[in-house]
Amino acid sequence: MKPDTSPTARALLALELVQSSPGITADRLADKLGVTERAARRYVGILREAGIPIEAVRGPHGGYRIGRGLRLPPLMFSAAEALGLVMAVLDGHHDASDPTDPVGSALGKIIRALPEPVAAQAETVRRATAPAPDRAAARPDPHTASTLVQASANRQRVRLGYRSEAGSEWTLEADPWAVVVRHGRWYLLCRSVAKDAVRAYRIDRVQEVRILDDTFSPPADLDPVAMLEEHLGIGWEYDVEVIVHAPADTLARRVPRTLGRLTPLDTETTRLVGSTSNPTWYAEQLAAIPASYRIVRCPEVQEAARLLGRRLLAAAESPPP
Repeated sequence: MKPDTSPTARALLALELVQSSPGITADRLADKLGVTERAARRYVGILREAGIPIEAVRGPHGGYRIGRGLRLPPLMFSAAEALGLVMAVLDGHHDASDPTDPVGSALGKIIRALPEPVAAQAETVRRATAPAPDRAAARPDPHTASTLVQASANRQRVRLGYRSEAGSEWTLEADPWAVVVRHGRWYLLCRSVAKDAVRAYRIDRVQEVRILDDTFSPPADLDPVAMLEEHLGIGWEYDVEVIVHAPADTLARRVPRTLGRLTPLDTETTRLVGSTSNPTWYAEQLAAIPASYRIVRCPEVQEAARLLGRRLLAAAESPPP
């Protein structure tokens, strides 16, 4: 994603530089912003027009600094930093000690805005923190997620590079309807342009994203969470059909929606239709269903179920004396 180079964005960046480097000169400010001195002074003027008291001190030791009247320095977060904080709150895991990480960078800005005694304590805790990594977590790259959020808000089509759990890679164009957090995972709910079909993709598996010029209009009655639940098990490489010998209402409480859709055949039998990119994972999920079942479509999942069954039988055998 290209950085925001609008006058407002430049002015906010100029404010952050003045905050972090009191006494910064116009030429240094221009160098940091990558603009001319005249342009740098213009951004300072924009800030002053917005009511932010920026003083200019003349002389060899002069420069720009925040004047009195601004009790709390405003915190400017980039989109990635802001989304990183949201992600940290939602999943409770982040690398807060790394200043190069979006969450760590944002936390550093908060600490710098605190009173010095409090900031010192917070910084001590931050440096001493060594969180145990959650190996089951699947947190997406904040820059990728923020790009998709921006494209969704602006209703712009995107081109995605995607890698499935099984290792397959492909490129697609999609209309990003919504970014949804569900079941501890970040998903992109979208319309696949080539297939003209609704798809749900794990954002942590998006390898690259590019915003395109084409625009779109999402469905008028879009309910992102409900639609995501409906499509979590659809659109992957291997189509699966399973007949389960149990009532549909009972299975609805036991079968994850990521496996597909449940349709009652009669009062005691249910059809499960879904898809997967990982037959082994799908077979393992089926094995957890508290009822007998038969895989009627998908040779790959059938073979994975056979291998899983042999493994389980071998594990239950008594060791030789």
